[in-house]
Amino acid sequence: MTPRIRRLAVPLLTASVLVLASAACGGGGGNDTAGAADTAAKPGEKVKLTIGLFGDFGFKPLYEEYKKTHPNVEIVENVTQFNDHHNNLVKRLATNAGAGDIEAVEVGYISTFTAQPAKFQDLKQYGLDKRQGDYLDWKWQQGLSKQGGQVLGLGTDVGGLAMCYRKDLFEKAGLPADRTEVAALWPTWEQYIETGKKFAAADVAGAKFVDSPGEIFRAMVNQAPTGLYDAQDQIIVGSNPDVKKAWDLSNQLTAEKLTAKLAAFSPPWNTGFAKGSFATIICPAWMTGFIQEQAKDASGKWDIATVPGGSGNSGGSHLMIPKQSKHPKEAAELIDFLTSKENQAKVFKEEGTFPSIPSLYDDPSIQNFTKPFFGDAPIGKIYSEAAKALKPQHLGPKEAEVRVVIGDGLGRVEQGKQTPDQAWAQVLEDVKKIK
Repeated sequence: MTPRIRRLAVPLLTASVLVLASAACGGGGGNDTAGAADTAAKPGEKVKLTIGLFGDFGFKPLYEEYKKTHPNVEIVENVTQFNDHHNNLVKRLATNAGAGDIEAVEVGYISTFTAQPAKFQDLKQYGLDKRQGDYLDWKWQQGLSKQGGQVLGLGTDVGGLAMCYRKDLFEKAGLPADRTEVAALWPTWEQYIETGKKFAAADVAGAKFVDSPGEIFRAMVNQAPTGLYDAQDQIIVGSNPDVKKAWDLSNQLTAEKLTAKLAAFSPPWNTGFAKGSFATIICPAWMTGFIQEQAKDASGKWDIATVPGGSGNSGGSHLMIPKQSKHPKEAAELIDFLTSKENQAKVFKEEGTFPSIPSLYDDPSIQNFTKPFFGDAPIGKIYSEAAKALKPQHLGPKEAEVRVVIGDGLGRVEQGKQTPDQAWAQVLEDVKKIK
């Protein structure tokens, strides 16, 4: 896995981590006094802030800028793989030791941690509730405690969806390559599959239509009014027809032999970008930076079209301060800086992560932003429109674990180990075990 990988993967937690997570959640409603007290530095006193991330968030240039006006602050960035980062945070909260001053949390886990308000600083006490008006309402709500009284995290980015595709492979298959014409091929997911069948019929050497069914499933579910949980935090995988429809359509990709069988974020998947092993991929804004890194020799071959089925969200993160921080005031000031309107715009242009501040979406510097790598595709306009069309979906406390169970089921079908019906039956049984 490369440093840019973040925002999307939902790894399987180990049994020991699940136990620790359950224990940590048990005390979520009280005023836990464990952890460091607020020891605000005296003027001029040296302060060391550690920030735990899962990949390259594009913050390093911002740290240098911050230190020009805060010369007493040393910032240490601890970067680990996505699964290690979140699993370690669960453990460190449970044991009240080892967490950073600032910790990034991906959207798949945000409800797990906001259910433990006693483990985090309420950012209101440092004045960061003033930022509410900056944010998309649903993004702000994601960072609140379950009861809504505490501000536990400030958002960095959102993952509004598009579809990235290889123009050269489309041309070899006799399909349109212009992004407007490509978007017209697939207003629905059913039409996306039909387009895939045409691509497959052309038998383009070394290339399948899509990498794997997992992220297609996630995109479809994310577009639905209700996803894996209802508003009462009950898992509704078995009763939500939109989930079953997404399951069936995702497995149709496998049945039609349209997938490259490359699991997202695996080493072969990384290599698949460079080799041109697949012609399309679900493409939240942050994915553009990853594609550019993995397929360095494919500049001008990739382009971006709208996603079938309308918009949706895939990924995005928040920055939170564990109660263990010895310098929560300084940590809050740094979070305020890193998530500012100006800096979210800077990170988007450098890294591709799209801002969670809607006033930027009509800013000419965003609207007119293009990337030569993607054939000068109007990146800013595409993702602004996607973000504007986003409809919030409730996320449950074990969202990530439920997604892992379903992803494993899709994988078993793709590998020929089970039929779709057999895998679905096992998914429903496995989901029942998630408490």
